[in-house]
Amino acid sequence: MTGTAPVPFTADDYKARMERAARQAADAGLAGLLVAPGPDLVWLTGYAPPAVTERLTLLVLAAGREPVLVVPTLEAPDAEKATGAPALTLRDWTDGKDPYALTAALLDGRGRFGVSDNAWALHLLGLQQALPGTSYVSLTEALPMLRAVKDAAELERLAAAGAAADTAFEEIRNVRFSGRRESEVAADLAALLRRFGHAQVDFTIVASGPNGANPHHEAGDRRIERGDMVVLDFGGLKDGYGSDTSRTVHVGEPTEEERRVHDLVREAQEAGFRAVRPGAACQDVDRAARAVIAGAGYGEYFIHRTGHGIGVTTHEPPYMIEGEERPLVPGMCFSVEPGVYLPGRFGVRIEDIVTVTEDGGRRLNETEREMVIVD
Repeated sequence: MTGTAPVPFTADDYKARMERAARQAADAGLAGLLVAPGPDLVWLTGYAPPAVTERLTLLVLAAGREPVLVVPTLEAPDAEKATGAPALTLRDWTDGKDPYALTAALLDGRGRFGVSDNAWALHLLGLQQALPGTSYVSLTEALPMLRAVKDAAELERLAAAGAAADTAFEEIRNVRFSGRRESEVAADLAALLRRFGHAQVDFTIVASGPNGANPHHEAGDRRIERGDMVVLDFGGLKDGYGSDTSRTVHVGEPTEEERRVHDLVREAQEAGFRAVRPGAACQDVDRAARAVIAGAGYGEYFIHRTGHGIGVTTHEPPYMIEGEERPLVPGMCFSVEPGVYLPGRFGVRIEDIVTVTEDGGRRLNETEREMVIVD
């Protein structure tokens, strides 16, 4: 079961995104944006090169100018097939030619440019050599909110990805945990995500017993035992948009303390969710969740931010963390995922993806948040 295919993005959608990006760059005092292969290029143009190699591929955006995509000649036919291709000009270059000279002719020789975070140093250094009067800043630093506010079509895809992850959880809670290795349960989770429509699985954390105290534990050979708390954190991309959810289950009946800590994290997660509303600062979500855990005496065991943005990648701005004063805006999507991690003993994390609405927030994950008992 994969569900109904989403409405495809159109050339006009990509044109609007490129225009918005160029306009935001100008507003930030930049001469333009230089976008290398990766999530930003896919989001702006619909183009993902067949392979990311040492050959320069670069989208050049500047306000008032037509977008230009510099591509190797051998990959130009693929670029021409991209949905956003009609909204830009292709400039191809052949092996043996200087792609930096070609690109330099498109740029203000004394300008400051935003560069996508995953651009190769090789290419940036090549541009600097061709245009020594230019300067550069990372796209995340210059325009951190470029992809943060989702439109209705993007929200639909994120909701579908979240629903697929929820279905995977409903299935995994029925498999046997005790006596099996973490890696075996993780493989089950990955297979379920794919069955329910994910083309890419980014992570399947299965952290049992004391391993649960490591928020980014990689599922290993430890055999899950009766009496273990097990943190499940999993997600990936479905139709190009991310899922990410966490639930903590228990193998057999929990102790009073385990149940108390789980209830505490559930209460903190609810508090973080209730803090979501337009105009609130990102840090307000973190503060609301953290206050609950700190108030119960477990503050030192909540060791990470409360949330991160999600979209065409599973981690992106905005971040729900102390010091982030940027206001929440309808259409933003991010996780709310407080946790408590007791070294050598167990951990608990509960996570939903939430989108900001006109009057509050809406969860994109709806599976049970009460403690789930598994075999």
